[in-house]
Amino acid sequence: MNATAPSGEQAPTDDSSEAMIRLEGVGKRYADGTVAVQELDLEVAAGEVVCLVGPSGCGKSTTLKMINRLIEPTSGRIFIEGRDVMSENPVRLRRRIGYVIQQIGLFPHQKIATNVATVPSLVGTPRADARARALELLELVGLDPATYADRYPHQLSGGQQQRVGVARALAADPPVLLMDEPFAAVDPIVRARLQDEFLRLQGELGKTVVLVTHDIDEAVKMGDKVAVMAQGGHLAQFGTPAELLGHPADDFVADFVGSTAGLRRLTVTKLDRRHLEPLDGVSTGDLGAAIDLDSTLEHALAVLLRDDKPMVGVKDGAQFVGVLTPDGIHRALRASLSEHADPAEDPAVQR
Repeated sequence: MNATAPSGEQAPTDDSSEAMIRLEGVGKRYADGTVAVQELDLEVAAGEVVCLVGPSGCGKSTTLKMINRLIEPTSGRIFIEGRDVMSENPVRLRRRIGYVIQQIGLFPHQKIATNVATVPSLVGTPRADARARALELLELVGLDPATYADRYPHQLSGGQQQRVGVARALAADPPVLLMDEPFAAVDPIVRARLQDEFLRLQGELGKTVVLVTHDIDEAVKMGDKVAVMAQGGHLAQFGTPAELLGHPADDFVADFVGSTAGLRRLTVTKLDRRHLEPLDGVSTGDLGAAIDLDSTLEHALAVLLRDDKPMVGVKDGAQFVGVLTPDGIHRALRASLSEHADPAEDPAVQR
């Protein structure tokens, strides 16, 4: 049953779907005949991060901009929270969607706190409340309000400005966050820090995020799901990072993922008790530093290599639950490859 919508807002038209964002047969064809996106079906669950990745010109950014109607689709339908976006006022629509771009787009003549408070101020939030929200968000993204609130954008580094851009996108507490190459304009070290900071924030806030990137490593790190788009704007594969890396759908996806897909799988595969050895008879001199049971295989291997030990102790909370050896890492990786395989096609599963 649909609840009555607040004044000026459209009631949900389709509340039977669990997807926060749903694209049905969405396409974009320009007047000159160029097809940017074709017949795109995609669902993003509430609280999920979906990364759109692919080569330049494959329609990633066009897709993102169609979701908030910066570009109008020429076919198909787009729903957010069950509402058809084409039936909504585009300005109101964008005010409930956070939007972060590579160029950041801060207002150079306004102080940082004022930049962050832009959307709350536009929708009528009292000035004191809007500023208080801005200060809260600056702290949330790791910028001390006492230091940064009254500075101007040119007084911040690129990484700091990007944090402000994220804070501004979150200011109206939107359920949906769209991010277009948000970390591409900074150096690799800062980029990694921003990615980690965003993942920490996402763990706290649980927003529904669509993130565009050209970098498969970023997509694998950031996404709960990854949509690989090909030239001509069609969807080549959509799945978890583990599915994508372990079982590319075709030669295009395999080439795009690259020859290091096996190594990338280490970053998305968690430890499992099944692949541990018992502690009985293990000398403490054989152990490297202990790691947590929820660690990735990448972290486990890094500790083994760093400490130059034959095995690493694994803890679940304060309790040791076993040790992990290089052979255990290999078994875990092989098992993860088999998880999503077709038993008729994968000899590892058949065995």
